[in-house]
Amino acid sequence: MWEFWRSHKRKVYVTLGVFGSGYLLYKLYDARRCSLSDLEKQLAYEREKEELVKAQIQAHFESVQRIADSTTLPHVMHFLDTKLAENLDLTPLTERLMQGKGQPTALTMTEKLELWDQLKILSFTKMASSLWAMTLLSLYIRVQVNILGRHLYIDTARGLESSQLLDEAEIIDKNDEQQFLACADYLSNFGMLSLISDAETATSEVLKGKQLKDFFNIQVVHDTLIHILETLMIRRSPSHWVGYLMPEDGGAYKFVEPSSSSGLNLSHATKFELLMGETRAVLSSAEFANIVDISLRAVVDEVLGDLSIHCGENNLNSGMPLARLVPRIAHTSQLLLTESTRSRYIQMIRNIPQVEQFFTLLYSSTPTS
Repeated sequence: MWEFWRSHKRKVYVTLGVFGSGYLLYKLYDARRCSLSDLEKQLAYEREKEELVKAQIQAHFESVQRIADSTTLPHVMHFLDTKLAENLDLTPLTERLMQGKGQPTALTMTEKLELWDQLKILSFTKMASSLWAMTLLSLYIRVQVNILGRHLYIDTARGLESSQLLDEAEIIDKNDEQQFLACADYLSNFGMLSLISDAETATSEVLKGKQLKDFFNIQVVHDTLIHILETLMIRRSPSHWVGYLMPEDGGAYKFVEPSSSSGLNLSHATKFELLMGETRAVLSSAEFANIVDISLRAVVDEVLGDLSIHCGENNLNSGMPLARLVPRIAHTSQLLLTESTRSRYIQMIRNIPQVEQFFTLLYSSTPTS
């Protein structure tokens, strides 16, 4: 036995060394394999959690979008229609003109011409104001919704802990969200009079020298409306019109709430002001101004199609005296913000390729703040 060991011990040591090394390598491999398996499980868990969070974020964003489309936008447009009707009521003018027509001695020729001139200016003013307000408010609310959706995603991604889900993450305060969307009423509540005043001034400039006997065809009406809108957009400063839509100081506007000022929590102002500031930056950008221009031109074309039907296509194509056109302009402007008409126009704006691309980029971009 001793002789056998002396003769083969080297082989035994080598064999044991080989088996030991193999066993060690196996244990190292097994440990590595288990580590990789655990890592894969952890990554799978993280991916599953991330997908769940994304689904929750998307569901919330879609909920905000539905609220904006089904509640905020119809409410804002109805309120806008009411305010425009109150501030640009053409009925007294038309009634006086009808009275003068029925009773020739009721009005002097000078009075009739003055009334017709007022009706001419105010009819185009109402048309331009309605076009502008409907187009800009629909775009403004989409800006709000996209900014809310983007902040929701970013805030959740930043605040999400390993065991947190969307309901536990620190996201936009519900009150801030509601206050932010409610700012869409600012135009009707505070910006309307300035818009109408500036639109009337722009209309007076563009229609200066136009006589009631002048012939207007569809191209002249198109150019006239575009000229009024362009003049309105560049009055005072390039982005002054943002002041029609939203306040200069978002925080101050939020807290101008009667009967509730004593219980304000100023800690919530920061996020609201951030949202308002970012919205103002978007509205003041050259890219948004381009989208506004494209949208207004598209809406003008659509409105002229409706006006042609009302006037008789051949009549408007060949032209008609401004005196005959003015009542039709007034009538069309009254229909512009009715539910069925505005829905068609708003959907048309959404379907413009440049508008779709703009909002896709807006939602996917990172806020500079």
